[in-house]
Amino acid sequence: MIRLYLVFAACLALLGCAAGNPPPATSAEVARAAWTDGSPPEITLITVLKAENDGGAHTALLVNGSQRVLWDPAGSFRHPNVPEVGDVLYGITPLIDRVYTDYHVRPDFYIVRQSLPVSAETAERLITAMKGQGNAGQATCALTTSGIMRAAGIEVGRTWFPNALMDDFGQLPGVTTQRIDTSNVNTNHNVIFGKGGVPLPRGA
Repeated sequence: MIRLYLVFAACLALLGCAAGNPPPATSAEVARAAWTDGSPPEITLITVLKAENDGGAHTALLVNGSQRVLWDPAGSFRHPNVPEVGDVLYGITPLIDRVYTDYHVRPDFYIVRQSLPVSAETAERLITAMKGQGNAGQATCALTTSGIMRAAGIEVGRTWFPNALMDDFGQLPGVTTQRIDTSNVNTNHNVIFGKGGVPLPRGA
């Protein structure tokens, strides 16, 4: 079992579910970045998968509540306008959402986005759980995300595996699913990866 986990962790480290943590943003930076469009509360589970074999490479969770924040456990995405504290990214405007998606989509990888309307209370419980989790360890993206979701009352199983969490969440009533790959990814964001404080995607 230990050997299996080490192999699993090594694979996810190569694929983007393991990254060093930047210095935490200040409370003032987080407050300035807070953004909401006032739309109904919703959560979106984001799963990055390998095109070759549909293997899960990364899990993240976007929450639209009192503000729009992204739980990106051990993720490698960075943007100068997106302060980060403990793997929670703030200021996730539609433009930043497009940048994040395009960052992960490339010929070898695609994304599945699964969205579910939730109550305002559930959205806030998720945000609170994200903040309380702190930085995720390497290769624990699905484990920490499923734990956060369960703590907020979302009925999914606790799992190490992005695919298992994606499949479990997809069974809930009301979930809508979208696949995004190189054929339909929205690149209209004016960001050049590798410049301006935004890193190149892993393996690019």
